Amino acid sequence: MAAKHNFRKLTIWKEGIELAKETYATTKIFPKSETYGLSNQMQRCAVSVPSNIAEGTSKSSDKHFLKYLETALGSAFEWETQLIISYEIGYISEELFTHLETKIQKIQGMLTRFMESLSNH
Repeated sequence: MAAKHNFRKLTIWKEGIELAKETYATTKIFPKSETYGLSNQMQRCAVSVPSNIAEGTSKSSDKHFLKYLETALGSAFEWETQLIISYEIGYISEELFTHLETKIQKIQGMLTRFMESLSNH
C-alpha cells in the first residue's frame, strides 16, 4: 500500500531537515563538554521532527499520522526549550537565537495547522 502523503514533498518535512542541518552547525560551536549533553539533546530533537513526519506518512490513517505529528511537535517544543537554555548560558549569540527561534516557531505553527487540517477530514 502506498503512503497517502509523500514526505519528501511536504514543506514541513523540508523545514525539519533544514532545522536539523542548522542544529548540527550550531552545536559545533558548543563547548566540547556538551558533546553528550545539550548538543546531543538538541540534535536528537531536531532529527526527531522530520523523522516523525516521514514515519507518519507510512501510516494507513490520518488518525495514526496525527500521533507522529504530535511527537514531532513535542520534539519541536523540546528543541525550543533547549535553544533558550543554550542562549541563556551563553553558548549562542542573540542574533543566532532570534534566527533559530523564528525558525522553530514557524515549524511549530506549520505542524499545528497541518494537524488541524488532518483532524478536520
